[in-house]
Amino acid sequence: MKGFISKDLHPSWVLLLLIVYMAGGYFVAMFAVGLLADWIFGVSLFQLADVATNPASHPQGPGVMLMLQGVLQFFAFIVAPLFLLLSLNYKPADYLNWKVRPSWLLVLISAALIVLIMPANSIIINWNANLDFPNFMSGFEQWARQQEDQLAELTKLITRFETVPQLLVGLLVFAAIPAVGEELVFRGIAQRQIYRWSGNMHVAIWITGIIFGAIHVQFFGFFPRAILGALFGYLYFWSGRMSVPIVAHFVNNGFTVFMLYLQQTRTIDADIESTEPMPLYSIALSVLISAAIIYFLYQGFARLPLRKQSVAEAEEIEDRT
Repeated sequence: MKGFISKDLHPSWVLLLLIVYMAGGYFVAMFAVGLLADWIFGVSLFQLADVATNPASHPQGPGVMLMLQGVLQFFAFIVAPLFLLLSLNYKPADYLNWKVRPSWLLVLISAALIVLIMPANSIIINWNANLDFPNFMSGFEQWARQQEDQLAELTKLITRFETVPQLLVGLLVFAAIPAVGEELVFRGIAQRQIYRWSGNMHVAIWITGIIFGAIHVQFFGFFPRAILGALFGYLYFWSGRMSVPIVAHFVNNGFTVFMLYLQQTRTIDADIESTEPMPLYSIALSVLISAAIIYFLYQGFARLPLRKQSVAEAEEIEDRT
């Protein structure tokens, strides 16, 4: 596909186009879901809205909502941003990757970091989950908690992983597709364009992290998600490779899915949804190990040379970071 939009378009217009393309992906996804729901579950297009509104009341509700989640993420978060890059006359592989491929050791350590930092992050999770608002914001707090409870009920309904096939579907829908799609949208395009706009790597990373936390519409989990998004952002800018935050994101989501599977099959006895902080010794150890790993990754990724493709653009990124 030959691009029909100038690469020199102002970042604000690129971000606006990203929203437009994602909206188009959403409508395509809804059409695809309408066809697939009828074919797989016997739910017609006219019944789909009722099932989506109250999936617990329909025997095929959980399956339809699980499929809706996967298809919607695929078209809106993967197909749409890739189509945008092609429209801008970019080769996605060149645009998204300006350094040579890192060793698998660095990629695996990046993934391990996401698990090892979880005890430290449990403090922020606990603080955010129990955040109290002043009296004048009581209306917002009530609305936010209601949204949180509704989403928790839906999540509980569609996250049933009691068999290996269910686990594999769960890893696809809740780990693989979101890892690829959300990193393409937030780190690959939004963060890069905000960086073009601001000229400051840290501003781009944290603004994108905040948007990443907000878009999940779970205020009482907003801050840990925003911090996690920022961590993905630093891994991307340091490594210059889209695969690094994708793998890290997959491990973050996949770890939760796998732990739910172990819990639901009674392999382990743990409350995966708990917001309580982990023991103090594990938090302290997590902070020390995570800080050491982050420094090691920063040094390791800094030694990666630029790719020969798109050298001028890559050098500009390197100069500013």
